[in-house]
Amino acid sequence: MFKKILVPYDGSELAAKAFPTVMELAKAFNAKVTLVHVCYVEAVGEATPGVIATAPAAEKKVCEAFLSKAGKEFQDQGITTEWLCLDGVPAREIIAYADKEKMDLIAMATHGKGEVAWVLGSTAERVVSHAPVPVLLIRVMEFKPPLLKEEYFL
Repeated sequence: MFKKILVPYDGSELAAKAFPTVMELAKAFNAKVTLVHVCYVEAVGEATPGVIATAPAAEKKVCEAFLSKAGKEFQDQGITTEWLCLDGVPAREIIAYADKEKMDLIAMATHGKGEVAWVLGSTAERVVSHAPVPVLLIRVMEFKPPLLKEEYFL
């Protein structure tokens, strides 16, 4: 059913918590996993022209390092895995790549580096809203519901 799984990964510990679920799924369907990170460098504040010019290359180097490490984790589990860094706006590039490469599923963590992204709208939300294929969101943050009134007195 799912032979090609796209896994957006920003290098964060939170996003990596989705890996065990993705690994189980990939093994169950004998699926190929593609890990992708979208480099999105935006100049914020004041910076010298030299810093601005070297920022994309620096992020790409970091991207390749954490993706290759994660990719090897998948390969060590016997999962056919590839990884790549893309440039652009994350949600847009994830959606375009999934469409272009005819992915069967996008599997991603509900949160990554932007732990408070839910306040402003997140990459995951945009991907779910516009993806051309099914999206599996994997909850990676523990949610504790508020206590009911009755529970205060137990």
